[in-house]
Amino acid sequence: MARKEHNRTGLCDKMMSVVDLTSPLKEGKAVLLFWAPWHEDAVSFKESILPALASSSSDIQFLSVEAEAQVALSKQYSVTVVPTFVFVEESGKVKERIEGNIEIAEVTQAVQRLVNSVAAAPSTTIEDTSENNEKPLEDRLKSLIRSSNVMLFMKGTPAAPRCGFSRQTVELLSDAQINFGSFDILLDEDVRQGLKDFSNWPTYPQLYANGNLIGGLDILKEMIEDDDQPLADQLGVAPTPTLEKRLTDLVKRHRIMLFMKGVPSAPRCGFSRKIVELLNKENISFDAFNILEDEEVRQGLKKFSNWPTYPQLYVAGELAGGLDICQEMVENGEFGDLLEG
Repeated sequence: MARKEHNRTGLCDKMMSVVDLTSPLKEGKAVLLFWAPWHEDAVSFKESILPALASSSSDIQFLSVEAEAQVALSKQYSVTVVPTFVFVEESGKVKERIEGNIEIAEVTQAVQRLVNSVAAAPSTTIEDTSENNEKPLEDRLKSLIRSSNVMLFMKGTPAAPRCGFSRQTVELLSDAQINFGSFDILLDEDVRQGLKDFSNWPTYPQLYANGNLIGGLDILKEMIEDDDQPLADQLGVAPTPTLEKRLTDLVKRHRIMLFMKGVPSAPRCGFSRKIVELLNKENISFDAFNILEDEEVRQGLKKFSNWPTYPQLYVAGELAGGLDICQEMVENGEFGDLLEG
């Protein structure tokens, strides 16, 4: 697909076309981001990623929805967690959705699939806002509980707990290197009251693993103190990987893996833009990781690969090099052979 160049004025104008959706969606392809001001990642997606995507996809509406303020729209699209991206075809049909712990590359690739999708037959699904379309509370609770392998219902957020019990629970999970999702029950009275009956557990915080109730702070403390097994084993989940393990997995996430500034549809530096263009000319599938979104990866990968600059291109888990190396290989006719293996 040909890349459109945008001057500074055009880019700013396009970014301003990202608007808040407060009423039924107009016709045409659309990407909806459901976010909440208390969720740091969701705010980051709204303020930086969505405008960046909009700057390179002129045929799609990019819209943000504050999930808890626009309840009808959240119900219409069955949104139970933030951030959630919903990709809508011209017919009004939801093509796909990405929610929970979201990788930027996933969103970028979904946008491309939406761009390339063929118009389907007209549908009235998107305008159906009847009460019959509302999920029962029990279904919503089940969905929330399973939105992460380890899910904590707490007062506040992990970054800003609103009670001592919630704060201690977050600290214990973090000390045990457990990845977990969270839900602030202070922001949703239906969930706050309904989960007590659903789980038959009257207090908060409540911790779930693999969809099953573990208990509250006291139970978590007992598990840590009274058992020789690591907490991750008791919960039946994997602990947070070390940085080295994480980097090893990342460079092998796709056969052709690019670490860059920005995303392929919206590079944030000239070197990254040029290497994306080289890959696109080869018409080959690749994945990308935005090092601007993760300082740990950004600094750690330099030491891991012994390569001090970005972008960095990996093929089959091995470092191929940066832009200069790739350009040399293009000139020598070796780049295509490297990518095809």
